[in-house]
Amino acid sequence: MASPFHAEARKWVKGRANWKKELEGKLNWKRDKIIWIHSASLGEFEQGRTLIEAIRKTHPEIKILVSFFSPSGYEVRKNFHAVDHVCYLPMDSKSNATAFIDIVQPTLAIFIKYELWFHYLDVLNKRNIPTIMISAIILPSQAYFGMAGSFFQSMLKMFTHVFVQDEASKQLLSSIGIEQHVSITGDTRFDRVAAITHESFSNNAIEDFCRNEKVLIAGSTWREDESALQYVQSRIPALKLIIAPHEIHPAHLASIQSIFKNSVLLSQYHPEHSAKVLIIDSIGMLSKIYRYATIAYVGGGFNKAGIHNILEAAAYGKFVCWGPNYQRSAEASKMLELSCGFSYHQKEALSDKIAHLLEHSTELEEKNQCAKEFVSTNQGATSRIMVFLQDSNMI
Repeated sequence: MASPFHAEARKWVKGRANWKKELEGKLNWKRDKIIWIHSASLGEFEQGRTLIEAIRKTHPEIKILVSFFSPSGYEVRKNFHAVDHVCYLPMDSKSNATAFIDIVQPTLAIFIKYELWFHYLDVLNKRNIPTIMISAIILPSQAYFGMAGSFFQSMLKMFTHVFVQDEASKQLLSSIGIEQHVSITGDTRFDRVAAITHESFSNNAIEDFCRNEKVLIAGSTWREDESALQYVQSRIPALKLIIAPHEIHPAHLASIQSIFKNSVLLSQYHPEHSAKVLIIDSIGMLSKIYRYATIAYVGGGFNKAGIHNILEAAAYGKFVCWGPNYQRSAEASKMLELSCGFSYHQKEALSDKIAHLLEHSTELEEKNQCAKEFVSTNQGATSRIMVFLQDSNMI
């Protein structure tokens, strides 16, 4: 119903049109071992990417199919080099689930973090196809503990094994009778963000803009974030800003430029430009450009869903700031505890914190090093999952 008026909805519908015929035409792997990996969107895919690459490296003979629920993930990774095919996941119905699994015939199914689809899990379970969830985080606010909790709990029980991020998640599962086939392996995102920091990257325009000056890089921002950042810059006029908004449609970019009068889009930047604010108007760069930051900021903290990925900045050894809604982020709570992150409610507090750290470079360097060590010490989830899969003969 929304597709005639909404571009993302049109992609969602179009991507699922004639899915059976397309899938049958693409998959001629009937005699091959096939692993099916499903993620909701791009963020979850990146969370599972290190496991995908580990499977490809150690078992190149295995075919890998990746499915997405949302267009944001599919459109960016539809040509991902380390897998054999990428597709949309058809709507969760009994007939779709049966047909999809009939065509794919996976020998292992992997769901990343949150995704639970009853009919798919039911078919996998009845056919005794090993099914795992990785990097799961369990919170008291989730549906497992609500009015329809028994239904969602029944889906969790269909998994062959659940790999959770922390002890708290394991204890919550135990409280609802799910304690066997649960392992604490940590979060694969730590492995992914650490790997990104070692990837080669340079951008002449960004490097020219920074010019060894104090730069705050703000990623995945929304309007509330941008309003707070405008106040920060008004209080600290020497500070340069690089803003990579969560949405880069023309209306949002125009809104940012109206807030920051002395700004320029990256696509229009030239060395003679005197702008104090650089707006990233393309996707796929954010995780690479935090390396240029003096201090980092991550948006989403004024939204119901909460903050976006703070680990991408922390991996480079950057002190990270964010808004008040971070309760769904275990790493945010830990970084606050370690004093290498900062959450604010009022823009004045954000400005004061940034000004203080810019004036006390030794303190900032200590906090930056703390952030880097936090990421470093929490790596290894990918290898732990791989050891389990190999020891269990799942791959």
